[in-house]
This record gives sequence, structure tokens and C-alpha cells, in this order.
Amino acid sequence: MHMADALVSPGVAGVAAAVSVTLLVVSARKVKKSANENLVPLMGVMGAFVFAAQMINFTIPGTGSSGHIVGGILLGALLGPWAAFLTLASVLVVQCLIFADGGLMALGCNLLNMGVCSTLIAYPLVYRPIAGGGQKAWRIVAGAIAASIVGLELGALLVTAETELSGVTALPAKEFLGLMTSIHFFIGIGEGIATAAVLYFVRLYQPALLSGYRIEKGLGAGNYKKAALVFLGIAVVLGVAFAWIASSYPDGLEWSISKITGATDLPATGAAVAHTIASVQKSTSLLPDYESTWSGIIGCAIVVALVWVVCALFTKKHAA
Repeated sequence: MHMADALVSPGVAGVAAAVSVTLLVVSARKVKKSANENLVPLMGVMGAFVFAAQMINFTIPGTGSSGHIVGGILLGALLGPWAAFLTLASVLVVQCLIFADGGLMALGCNLLNMGVCSTLIAYPLVYRPIAGGGQKAWRIVAGAIAASIVGLELGALLVTAETELSGVTALPAKEFLGLMTSIHFFIGIGEGIATAAVLYFVRLYQPALLSGYRIEKGLGAGNYKKAALVFLGIAVVLGVAFAWIASSYPDGLEWSISKITGATDLPATGAAVAHTIASVQKSTSLLPDYESTWSGIIGCAIVVALVWVVCALFTKKHAA
């Protein structure tokens, strides 16, 4: 669901960026008040895990489309909503700047569509009421699937609204919305099942890792070194294997566009600011389109470093 710059106007992109930055500042303050030295490494490792998992597109049977997890519900369940948003935002920034995945001008939209809709809306309003503290497996499964669907459907709705408000493409809003919501419903089911599987095993082997469990038990963030190492190991495996196991079909957004236009992408907008921002992104994109077989490992390492450095600063300030 990574939007390209060709879908948004500078005005819409600017408003989305302002809202996203405001929420990032709020998230940073929340993390500063609540984070401790044991949670920060887990944020970095989970960011790497989500980065690697997003590279693995899974086929949606019978559609010619594919999807990948967003990871917001998983991050929320383990880190809490504010830390989850910061972590997912770091993933999206790295994808945009280093791998040219999603437009730089559209980055604010992508933060809203994927980050806010999942971590700050679907997780607290859908997953948490259903899953509770994570003590019952069926509630985790139901919560993960329902929240994943809601988060992706809200994101699909926002993509359509942002595209329509921008007015820079000829995509018919009603048809585009129908395609986006229908395909992302099925992608949401896939993400929900994957998220539920991970959370189920966390519940079995280390339930204190679940944010809801900690809240209900009145626990602080514990020492999660073993869990962090497990997730890091899986991230490395996914990062190495992505080129061989990822689906080659277009993702939900590209599929929706192709159903209308016959192509998976659209020509860039004519606005001068759009071309300027695109040139900036071109200069920062060291591995555009994940062209190296080592892109997964490199991306994981950058995400871990970014999250650790930023969040460590918050923790040090809090401790002082």
C-alpha cells in the first residue's frame, strides 16, 4: 500500500506530512515517559522483523495480486501503540529513503495509511478490546484478524480519499475504492492469520511480552533478550530469503490501479515540487527496488540502528 508521488498533490502531501509529524512528536513524548532500557532494543529488533516480513509478498489466490503484512497490529501487541507507531514509522522512512519504496512526497500519506491506521486506531480500538490481556488464544486470533482487516480497510479508504482530493490522476473514485477495499480485505485476512500465529507462540512461551498482558498484570517492560534474539534471527532468515519466496504479483494498490488503467503505476505529476522531491529521493536511494540480494539484511540493520539511536535518546533523557 506504499503510495507513489504520482498519486498525491503537494497540498495533500503537505497536510498528511504535518499530521504525521505531529503524531510522531506525540509518540516520542509518550515513549520518553514510558520506555526503559529493555524495551528499546526490542523496538529495534521488531522494526527489523517487520521490515523483513514486509518484503515477503504472499499471493492472493484467484486474483493475480499479492499482499504483505503491515505489521502495525503485531508491533502494537508487543510494544504498545505509541512505540509501535515510532517503530513502524522508522521502517517506512528507511524503505522510502534507501529503497525508493513509496514516494518521498507521499511519505506522510504512507505514515497515516499504514502506520496510524494500524497502530493508533485498529490496535487500541479493535485488537485490544477483543484480545484483552492475551490469556485466551481464540481472542488473540479473533483480535488479530479483525484489527488487521480494519487497519487495511481504513488505509485503503485513505489512499482513495488522498488520491481523489489530490486530483492529479484520472482514477474514478468509486471504482478505485471498490477495488482497494475488496483486495485489502483479503490481504487483511492473510496479515491477521500471520499476526495471530506469531502472537500465539509469544503467548505460549513468553506472555509477558504482550503489551495487554503487562497492562492487566501491572508489569513494567521486562528483559526480553531471548525474544529479541529469536525475532532478530527470523528477520535475518526472511531478509536473505525474500528474493526466492516473495510473490511476483503486484500488490493490492498496484493491482487496483492496473485494473483501471492497464498499468501498475502512473506517470509522475507535473508539479515542480514533485520533481524536486523525487530528485532528492533518487539521491538517497542506495538500493532502489531492493535490487541487491542483500537488501533485506542491509535494511534490517539500518532499521535497528535508526530505532535504537532515536529511542535511546528518549530513554536517556527520561533517566536524567
